[in-house]
Amino acid sequence: MQGPSRVPTSTYRLQLHAGFTFGQAAELTDYLAALGVGALYASPMLESAPGSQHGYDVVDPTQVSGERGGEQGRRALAAALRAAGLGLLVDIVPNHVGVAVPTVNPWWSDVLVHGRKSRYASYFDVDWDAGPLLLPILGAESEAEEGVELDKLELVRDEHGYPGLRYYEHLLPVAYGSADQGSPREVHDRQHYRLVAWRRGAAELNYRRFFDVSSLAAVRVEDPAVFQAAHREVLRWVIDGDVDGLRVDHPDGLTDPSGYLRWLRAAIGPDRWLLVEKILGVGESLPASWPVDGTTGYEALREIGGVFVDPSGAGLLTQFAAEHTGERLAAHTVERRARREVADSILVAEVRRIARLLPEIGADKANDAVAELLCSFPVYRSYLPEGRHSLDVALSVARTNRPDLTEPLETIYRRMLAEPDGELARRVQQTSGMVTAKGVEDTAFYRWNRMVALNEVGGDPAHFGVSVAEFHAAAAGRDAATPASMTTLSTHDTKRSEDVRARLAVLAELPGEWAAAMRGWAAAHPLPERSLELLAWQCLIGAWPIPAERMAGYLLKAAKEAKLATSHVDAVPEVDEAIAAWPAAVLADAEVVASIEEFVGRIAPAGWSNSLGQKLLQLAGPGVPDVYQGTECFEYSLVDPDNRRPVDFAARRELLARLDDHWLPPVDASGAAKLLVTVSALRLRRYRPELFSGYRALVADGPAAEHAVAFSRDPGLVAVATRLPVGLADKGGWADTVLALPHAADDWTDVITGESVGTSAPRLADLLAQYPVALLVRPA
Repeated sequence: MQGPSRVPTSTYRLQLHAGFTFGQAAELTDYLAALGVGALYASPMLESAPGSQHGYDVVDPTQVSGERGGEQGRRALAAALRAAGLGLLVDIVPNHVGVAVPTVNPWWSDVLVHGRKSRYASYFDVDWDAGPLLLPILGAESEAEEGVELDKLELVRDEHGYPGLRYYEHLLPVAYGSADQGSPREVHDRQHYRLVAWRRGAAELNYRRFFDVSSLAAVRVEDPAVFQAAHREVLRWVIDGDVDGLRVDHPDGLTDPSGYLRWLRAAIGPDRWLLVEKILGVGESLPASWPVDGTTGYEALREIGGVFVDPSGAGLLTQFAAEHTGERLAAHTVERRARREVADSILVAEVRRIARLLPEIGADKANDAVAELLCSFPVYRSYLPEGRHSLDVALSVARTNRPDLTEPLETIYRRMLAEPDGELARRVQQTSGMVTAKGVEDTAFYRWNRMVALNEVGGDPAHFGVSVAEFHAAAAGRDAATPASMTTLSTHDTKRSEDVRARLAVLAELPGEWAAAMRGWAAAHPLPERSLELLAWQCLIGAWPIPAERMAGYLLKAAKEAKLATSHVDAVPEVDEAIAAWPAAVLADAEVVASIEEFVGRIAPAGWSNSLGQKLLQLAGPGVPDVYQGTECFEYSLVDPDNRRPVDFAARRELLARLDDHWLPPVDASGAAKLLVTVSALRLRRYRPELFSGYRALVADGPAAEHAVAFSRDPGLVAVATRLPVGLADKGGWADTVLALPHAADDWTDVITGESVGTSAPRLADLLAQYPVALLVRPA
């Protein structure tokens, strides 16, 4: 760990669940230490829903997860980390709890039994004045069909004789004395809740959720009592010295993120590392009042990955996408439509709850104005009184698009400014983030598929890549303002892994070849929706080779997120069947498979170059780099759950042992070269942390200068990466392009190859002869 604070030199993210427990994580500590990692970055460790693979559905924040190893396992993991000299960053989920299985969530279960008189009633954001708590779990398609489903209820008793209502796999507690007589249907009608058709949740739900997920109920951590109850266990780990930092999940869902973070900072102290999963828009900064060290790094992902995308490919790829889909739409148009669809459908309950706070406007006009404002924010949300500019922009955009709503929009705006802590302002700000996340990330990013390497969390597909100058400016800004912020390239939430995106970036250098190849493939194997074809073929070649089962699972999820030909809410069976069958049909076509393999063989080496380049820029650059499990080697995964598959750590241990025996591997599909780059940088960060401060852009000189991106730090460290490798090869290579090193020093060594440089201005053809990257250091 660095200095007196608890900020590590780097982190390694592990997904913990019943199949990968605290004990198994403890067994990896020697590998992580050998890799050069500074801290383990653990997914949520509190008790979650039975069988949860991610842990974000915490059911009891007062208990450590039993499935993951319980308190004994947690303590053993903490001890193993300390023994290996590693820190621990823990993911926490303050915004919501899992309520899919009420009987395992003591807070929610008590609310179902006692209603608004429950001692936990104030823990949840329930509109009790709207009547009984609505639970949208009935298989009925409409309210009219609910009676048939309610007749399927059973009255059951547990081993202690306590009664409950069972509906298929759902078991719900009942109020005391309510089950003494009557049919199950009559018992149901006596409860503080009502089971309703699953479709009614979108429009009528009377408790706040995580986005549109009815099985994740929002928690009111703005209440001091709730804050204490929700954090007591995790804070005990911090006080005991087992935890060095916390990562806060989805702070934008909180009523008062700034107030919450001040409480949390006061509770953990000034030296613990504190990060927030905040998705920043391009050019957006964290609110100044937040006492945090930074974000989880999605903005760095956009900047680092973007610098390997050739901007000259935008024109042809834009034209091809328009030709293939039959329409030419700007990204912002698609995003706006998607946001409004979300506001008018899956999040309409939230919109109506806000509109009810505006009785002076009238229900219909209030609903329309609220939805329009929510769809118009340039970023996820504002944090009044901070972030007023974002609200100003939202008002301007909404009025421009809907001048007929000018008066109600201005009423909402004035009320929010007059009462920045009022319920209207709070709910608008909470909900605008939900609309943006569901409308943009989970809808538009599956519809607008010109170049899917850019369709990533924190990204902006309308910006075709990142210039070298923009990359350097962002890195220098990070070093100056938030040097302890995390940087990342892959997470459990990324839609494609870093190596898939690195390979797909090559398409921007070969737009004509790509368009020609895809036209032929798509003609042979069409899908029910044209934009889905753009997505499908890019992801297929990006993750190639990929089994049909994995590809089918991904593609069906993608189609349902896009909500064009099918959706989660309105599934179209024949469309779903066609999509599910598509990967197997493609892989059974020998001629198409041969063509795909030829094309992937053409772009894979350039993709490997991009992978190594972006990894080095991340690991050597400002911020604290995170390595997502398995990505120290080439790892080609798609969106979750595909990116949560088991990692072959035994194979990685074997490769690391060979590297430590002075093996310099080729750049090939084994991924050993990426492991070499990763371990070289991580070990340097851990054992010579003094090198990783300051930032200065370096500029190459010569005919291929634009293909180098380089910077120095301290100034005893220099990182160099190759960009746009196809174009570089077309030029005949580096020729006599040189890179002048800081202070005219000539005592540099490349820690990746172990070779001495021997000059203050090396030729890049020599410096990058073996690998497309170099990490240079001077003697200590």
